[in-house]
Amino acid sequence: MFSRLLGLMSSDMAIDLGTANTLVYVKGRGIVLSEPSVVAVTEVRGRKQVLAVGNEAKRMVGRTPGNITAIRPLRDGVIADFESAEEMIKHFIRKVHNRGSWFSPQIVICVPSGSTAVERRAIQESAESAGARKVFLIEEPMAAAIGTGLGVTEPSGSMVVDIGGGTTEVAVISLGGIVYARSARVGGDHMDDAILAYIRRNYNLLIGESSAERLKIELGAASMPLDGSPGPLYAVKGRDLVQGVPREVTVSQAQIAEALAEPVSQIVEAVQSVLENTPPELAGDIVEKGIVLSGGGALLTRLDDVLRQATGLPVIVAENPLSCVALGTGRALEEVKQLKGVLSSMY
Repeated sequence: MFSRLLGLMSSDMAIDLGTANTLVYVKGRGIVLSEPSVVAVTEVRGRKQVLAVGNEAKRMVGRTPGNITAIRPLRDGVIADFESAEEMIKHFIRKVHNRGSWFSPQIVICVPSGSTAVERRAIQESAESAGARKVFLIEEPMAAAIGTGLGVTEPSGSMVVDIGGGTTEVAVISLGGIVYARSARVGGDHMDDAILAYIRRNYNLLIGESSAERLKIELGAASMPLDGSPGPLYAVKGRDLVQGVPREVTVSQAQIAEALAEPVSQIVEAVQSVLENTPPELAGDIVEKGIVLSGGGALLTRLDDVLRQATGLPVIVAENPLSCVALGTGRALEEVKQLKGVLSSMY
């Protein structure tokens, strides 16, 4: 009875708990928060103490003194640091509610399709410890498909490729269920690592995670510029590994495309693997409808062209690739009766 009363006073919410960013959708209000999935902690008398979460914590990455650590609680789409994840979810719930801790919302959280029962339980328990009344889970590719406007409940095949920070989710969906899916542990973070390694190898220059991410955003491309030129240039600063002094170098889009060749080929391989395992009738639907790209990785220049050439199918980038999963998770929350089949609960 008391929990039902709290429910009436609460705003139910949907959370896209991503490796790189967390988006929160509140029932009836839409997406109200989008912040990096980062927590800054310090240790006081052997216990962790949270100093900052989200945007404030992201600004600290690579710039913290010895007594402060900037942690990303999720790795490859699943919780790597349970305590920090719980604090982060708690912080975002409070920020959205702005009413203190007496309100317990019903929450829908998306999870990678390849996550294990243990990983799913960790996400559910983190949300419950953060104050959720009831927690439902939805698989990321399903949420992405709903968010892009695909008719997931129709007897027709739809294919979605959601490229997030930690994972790439590829799935064929029909009649409100995932017919076949593959979760590849490659995403925006792996692209950042590939750029970081390339700059180190070719220039003997050590750059930070934030610099690698900026290079990806400014110059990131899935293939070389079509006109054969080096493409746009960008200056990046770091520490010279030979002389040990700060130095600046200028890199081109062609070089970044070369650096990203490995993660891009892994994404292509995941897409081809799913297509090979798609039933013939649904494959016919995909030939007609094409493949829909969502997630931050969908913004990578010429990735749609690379996938088009590799599969011979139409490839469409979703209208709001960064918020597709959050919008889909939110719609599942809004239309919980109609879309109940796509939600699951551990209890």
